[in-house]
Amino acid sequence: MEWNFQAAEQLLAALRAGAVTSVELTDEAIAGIERDDKVVNAICVPDFDRARAAARGADQARARGEDRPLLGIPVTVKESYDIAGLPTTWGMPPHRNHMPAEDAVQVSRIKAAGAVVLGKTNVPLGLQDIQSFNEIHGTTNNPWDHARTPGGSSGGSAAALASGFGALSIGSDLAGSLRTPAHFCGVYAHKPTLGLAATRGMVAPPGPPLPADLDLAVVGPMARTARDLTLLLDVMAGPDPLTLGVAYDLTLPPARHERLGDFRVLVLEEHPLIPSGSAVRVGVNRVAGALAGGGARVERHSPLLPDLTEAATLYMQLLISGSVARFPMRTRAAGRSADDQSLDAVRLRAMAFSHRDWIEANNRRELHRHGWRRLFAEFDAVVCPITPTPAFPHDHHPDLLERRIDIDGVEYPYFDQLVWAGLATMPGLPATAIPVGRSPEGLPVGVQLIGPMFEDRTPLRLAELLEQTIGGFQAPR
Repeated sequence: MEWNFQAAEQLLAALRAGAVTSVELTDEAIAGIERDDKVVNAICVPDFDRARAAARGADQARARGEDRPLLGIPVTVKESYDIAGLPTTWGMPPHRNHMPAEDAVQVSRIKAAGAVVLGKTNVPLGLQDIQSFNEIHGTTNNPWDHARTPGGSSGGSAAALASGFGALSIGSDLAGSLRTPAHFCGVYAHKPTLGLAATRGMVAPPGPPLPADLDLAVVGPMARTARDLTLLLDVMAGPDPLTLGVAYDLTLPPARHERLGDFRVLVLEEHPLIPSGSAVRVGVNRVAGALAGGGARVERHSPLLPDLTEAATLYMQLLISGSVARFPMRTRAAGRSADDQSLDAVRLRAMAFSHRDWIEANNRRELHRHGWRRLFAEFDAVVCPITPTPAFPHDHHPDLLERRIDIDGVEYPYFDQLVWAGLATMPGLPATAIPVGRSPEGLPVGVQLIGPMFEDRTPLRLAELLEQTIGGFQAPR
């Protein structure tokens, strides 16, 4: 039997039944990578010798009667996570030889759960792009169309999953970096509530792996099924044992509902600042139809929804000012008129934010968070696009601010497509990316299900129910 495209849940059942061994799963995964990754370039740092040793250890543990959540399952890890003995570069040439001394907390957790780490997956330079290419490891291609990007910055992980290179992967999300690659490659991803999963050891080199609380950024699971997302999130979730974990244990509330017909869902198709392409609108409406057909309450408008224009502005201000603090960028805000309220102008001004400016933006964010709490008293989830288009052709123009995104024949500033990702990121809400169909060109199309803060099981359960209704992952043809 071919195992490479099976869900982790199915693999675990086979391992428990003795139908396959972890060594067999790992050898088959490695063979697939060696055969197919020459054209995809998803696995940038293989670790096959240690993977085979871990697989042998997993089989021995199972023979002793042990059973852990991921025991014997082959997985991949985004390059930006520290793994002792492997380089962590974030695609930055000056740090090509940076070798961490210890595993990131999430790498430690998946290993403790029994996972077999096959290697690390490719990322963009500094994790600062919606694509995945860098000078050290080259360009990762979309498994559905090698001329297109798999997304970023967790693009290598999404491409690996779509190609059958491991059953699960762990990534991170600041600007849709879990959700956009899932959308582009036809897989599943979950952006957890801000602060739900510890991030220590997911740090740009040569920074030390400190247990810092990151603004906007989260780490999270990627998989080929919705149930596998929950399986991996349960391993990842929880505070850092060096800080909040000293005093707190995590107990996530159950999903609000178990039946599709009990959900109350707000469906958003269009954003005031950028149009949604026709293929994405079809995907959103397919989900809306499935929800309505299953008896769910579906609304298209609500006065409780926080203002989308202000939400996008706040997101860009917080995103860019934080990114500039980590990776200095040149600013060109001086030439912009005070009347220019475009997102391009917002981004440029945010490059020169003072601490006072950031505090003011953060105070406005708290008002939006309160607005979302009010909305989720009336709704259980929000369905909306992840980006306005399916995967776009590779674009390596060195000035990201000069790039453009084509939406049904009309060009828009490249980074304007982030407004949908920011809808959940800015207030710190959980969001699950699910595949919902194909574009006329045969490219995957996904949507996101945004849920209430710290109620991550609610959008995950809705994702599972929709997978049963409209289908889920398909291997690239």
